Amino acid sequence: MASPRFAHLGWLLGLPLLSLIAASAAYLGAQRVTETLQRQAAEIASATGEGQPEPWLKVSVEGRDLVASGEAPEEAQRQAALGRLTRIEGHRRLTDRTGVIEEVSPFVWSVERPVAGRLETTGSRPAEVGAFELAQRLKPALPRDAILSDRARAARGAPRDFPDAAAFAVERLQDLTTGATATLNDTVISIRGEAASLAAYDALRTALATPPQGYTLGTVEILPPVVDDFHFGIARRPDGSLELDGHVASEAAREEIRAAAAEAADGAALDDRMRDARGLPPGIDGSALTRFLVRLAGLLHEGRVSFEHGTVSVTGNALDAGAVTEADTLMRDARPAGVAAGRVALTAQAIAPYVLRIRRNADSVTVSGHLPDQAAREALMARLTPRFFHEKIRDRTRLADGAPADLATALTAAIDPFSTLASAELTLTDKSLRLTGTSLYPESAARLSRTLPQALPTGWTASVSVSSGEPVAATASAECGRRLAERTAGHPLRFAPGSAALAPDFYPVLDAVAALARACPAERIEVVGHLDPVGAKPEAQTDPVAVEAAKESTPRPTVKDDAKAAKTTKSRTGKTEDAAAKTTAKREAEAKEAAKSDPAKSNTAKTEPDKLEAGADLARARALAVIDYLQKAGVPLDRAAAPAGVAPLSDRQGVGLSLRS
Repeated sequence: MASPRFAHLGWLLGLPLLSLIAASAAYLGAQRVTETLQRQAAEIASATGEGQPEPWLKVSVEGRDLVASGEAPEEAQRQAALGRLTRIEGHRRLTDRTGVIEEVSPFVWSVERPVAGRLETTGSRPAEVGAFELAQRLKPALPRDAILSDRARAARGAPRDFPDAAAFAVERLQDLTTGATATLNDTVISIRGEAASLAAYDALRTALATPPQGYTLGTVEILPPVVDDFHFGIARRPDGSLELDGHVASEAAREEIRAAAAEAADGAALDDRMRDARGLPPGIDGSALTRFLVRLAGLLHEGRVSFEHGTVSVTGNALDAGAVTEADTLMRDARPAGVAAGRVALTAQAIAPYVLRIRRNADSVTVSGHLPDQAAREALMARLTPRFFHEKIRDRTRLADGAPADLATALTAAIDPFSTLASAELTLTDKSLRLTGTSLYPESAARLSRTLPQALPTGWTASVSVSSGEPVAATASAECGRRLAERTAGHPLRFAPGSAALAPDFYPVLDAVAALARACPAERIEVVGHLDPVGAKPEAQTDPVAVEAAKESTPRPTVKDDAKAAKTTKSRTGKTEDAAAKTTAKREAEAKEAAKSDPAKSNTAKTEPDKLEAGADLARARALAVIDYLQKAGVPLDRAAAPAGVAPLSDRQGVGLSLRS
């Protein structure tokens, strides 16, 4: 028989076993309760799928607690489901995270790639599709080995073909690094992120060119990839064209480079082979580097400027001997901060062919190429300046030997026809001249083809390709007169005292008159000059344009010469100006009659014809200056004239402009 002592010890040893048995029973009991709750909750959730793409209710069981989530189609269905959950026997607490599907506008859905292996969606997803079905539609578009975490809420109001657009957006994230997002805002797709590689960036640009049907692109902010070998180059080809290659950090930088290169190309072709990428070494100003490289490329006849590994090099054939020195100076003194000087290997050869080019556009005239010396440059500028009243003249010429004989004479013959065109390009290559452009009038275009080749020096050849622009429908005479009055009303043209030089504020009015002449081909523009105010003193003419215009003014006939001029001068319409002789006789008779009737004023009367002559001459000079401008603006020679025998207008009236059929 066991002693009492050992019996007590056995009882103590049995307590842990009893505790283990009790714990196991409690665990198994709780597990059975949880399984029961899960089974009953799943049955209730499954029942909410009737008539829906999939059950809208989701229930999770945490011990004896229930957590309900999802969006019910209607409030009544939501309340019914929650009621069934509360009646489950054995549950302790129900946490309600359900809602009711609503109509939303705008319908916004976003997908983000927070880490490499996961995509998360937020916002609204179509209730009529269902979360599971949408996930299945998106699965093929997911990046490799990535899972989709759906945090969007069901809603109504999604645009048509939403799953296709969502798949398109998700697929774009394959080519972007972590942190990228894509958003659908109704039918607008926006994407932000950084391209994973150059190939990915190119693939993105190709894919984004064709968004899903019915959808458009909104904000697309895709950064180019970072590369280790960031480089850039400009090659000058023998024909003057430029090839751009290497890397460019952004579209804004691309446009900046193209604009600077186009200016350096001077009308030649531009071949853009740049690829978007980042990786310019820190501390280097991209814009300053671009300008520096373009300046170097502008010194090349043929060759290449390159930037690699932080170093700039230039090789090839320079424009001339001076360009070699300029390149050395630029490399020594003008390199942007952080850029190292590399190889400079330039040679200078004889200028062949010898080219000079003048180009006119809407607001400027650009001269480029070569001239033999500074005197030739100054002579060319002096000839261009008075012919282009308000265009900016840009001189980009260089001085070099090798100019063809009679270059100055050929330029003199070509600049006047060139100045009459609305847009034009004049190119002299050795002893060959080519004029292209657009004239406002068919007559002018045809005349240039005949007259320019005849005006060139012996040994020179010319080709003229001038179009007459778009045809303009003729306007009735009454309407032409109304338009002329409209264009000149409130804008009187008054010359400075003693001057026949056009003022800058004349140009808009005269340009409008020249344009009107196109629409009124049956009308002739008649111009009458004006006198100076009584007692006005001539203003000093320091404006070089005015001085040059005055030098080239047509000689003005005096009153005494009017009769003689009437016999020999033809008007712009081909008729003899007989009225001038009659005007002369009338003026002289009036002066003699005044002297007879008032002897006290006879001395003064002797000077009146001279004063009258001077005023009439100045008024006519002013009319001819206006006509000269109109002809340079494209008005044919026979469509603008200063009529003879018409008295000058007063200073208050200003220049008179009228139409005559």
